[in-house]
Amino acid sequence: MTAYDAHPDDPSDESARAADLGERLAAWLDELGLGPQLEAAGLPTYERDDHGRVRWTDPHTGLPMASVQLEDLERLLRSEGTDPQHAVPVQLVQLARQARLREELLASPWFTYETLAELRETSVDATRFAVHKAGGEHRLLVVAADERTLVPGFQLTGRGELRPELGPVIEPLLAARMDPWKAWAWLTQPAGLLGGLVPEQAAADPETADLVHHAAVRLAERVSPGR
Repeated sequence: MTAYDAHPDDPSDESARAADLGERLAAWLDELGLGPQLEAAGLPTYERDDHGRVRWTDPHTGLPMASVQLEDLERLLRSEGTDPQHAVPVQLVQLARQARLREELLASPWFTYETLAELRETSVDATRFAVHKAGGEHRLLVVAADERTLVPGFQLTGRGELRPELGPVIEPLLAARMDPWKAWAWLTQPAGLLGGLVPEQAAADPETADLVHHAAVRLAERVSPGR
């Protein structure tokens, strides 16, 4: 019999322990703003009913979690750092940062096949073919989001074509199979490898274009597939 199979003698005591621990754990995660990242991390999730009571769910069974399971989860979440009482679940923090970054990126201009076709004054089918071809040849950054294919707008001219100065910068990143979201972020935010310059902006300046290309190549050399 495993710890998860054990049953307390008094079901009401077990229910009270689980409710108390579940509420305390949820309040801690709410304070950190990390509750929404649990599912993405493959961890148990919680929700509140109409009365504000917390209900934790085992992702493997779909059943409410027992106190012993919640205790194990708390130990796991507090396992980072030397002081468990004040530890922060690093994996959830990283996921939360990624989620916030994606929201910021999605707030910037981007195109779908339809809107890009309109900009290019061509058909949607022709645009879809051109985007797939350019993406496959590592000449265009293409991102998948919520079953949609997005083309970030920063890399395009006013007529919807790839900015020529960005081709040599984008190619090594995509050839290294860098995660498209991370490529989008690196290209559009201040980069440490460039002393705080924004790569896509610096690439347009002849005085810094070579530096941006060199930084992209260096970054690509450190990229593992999908990272």
